[in-house]
Amino acid sequence: MSDIQVKEKGGKKARQKKQLIRVDFTPMVDMNMLLITFFMFATTLLKPQVMNISMPSTEAPENPVTVGKNTAITILMGANDELYYYEGKLEESVFEDYDNFLKRTTYGEEGIRKILLEKNRGTYEKVQGYKIQRERGEIDYVMYDTLVNRAQREANQRQIAPTILIKPLDNSIYKNMVDMLDEMLITNIGFYQIAELVEGDRYLYYRKTGDESVLSPALKIQVANAAPPR
Repeated sequence: MSDIQVKEKGGKKARQKKQLIRVDFTPMVDMNMLLITFFMFATTLLKPQVMNISMPSTEAPENPVTVGKNTAITILMGANDELYYYEGKLEESVFEDYDNFLKRTTYGEEGIRKILLEKNRGTYEKVQGYKIQRERGEIDYVMYDTLVNRAQREANQRQIAPTILIKPLDNSIYKNMVDMLDEMLITNIGFYQIAELVEGDRYLYYRKTGDESVLSPALKIQVANAAPPR
């Protein structure tokens, strides 16, 4: 509440008058509340949405993970949501039978997920059973994580669970990488790695798709000479 004084004109007869002015701050309070709500909402939207990725350690592990020739699956992520995979390890003989060795699939339930579930069926069923026990309150989260890790490691040691190598090509996109990491979690794959492409991967992909952009300079020379990658 504030007062103002108004001086009337008229020489000696001028006198001061006090006029009472009342300022209503109610609309200002409403506006402040709206601004606070807006900035809280806008700040929440501006937070970066990221995925935590556990990168491999540079130190040698105490219990190294073994990759069996029959359990390794390599996934090649190309452009335009193209997805290819092959089982086992690259050998010179596979380049002649590239069409059958490198197989094409898709993202999602009827594609790569179905393949991974089939390869990881035993461990997946165990983990689903542990999830039911956790939801019922029979085990806590710490015990759940312990049982899951134990089941995945035992399956790997017995070489009955797949070990996945995820290899994005130069023209693949970030969304496909996120989708692939989601598939690892959904199918309960215990051991997977984001790995770099080797010359054999690039040559195999080129033979399958005819895309020369994936070839390295050295590999282009070998292809021009009709020689397999060394």
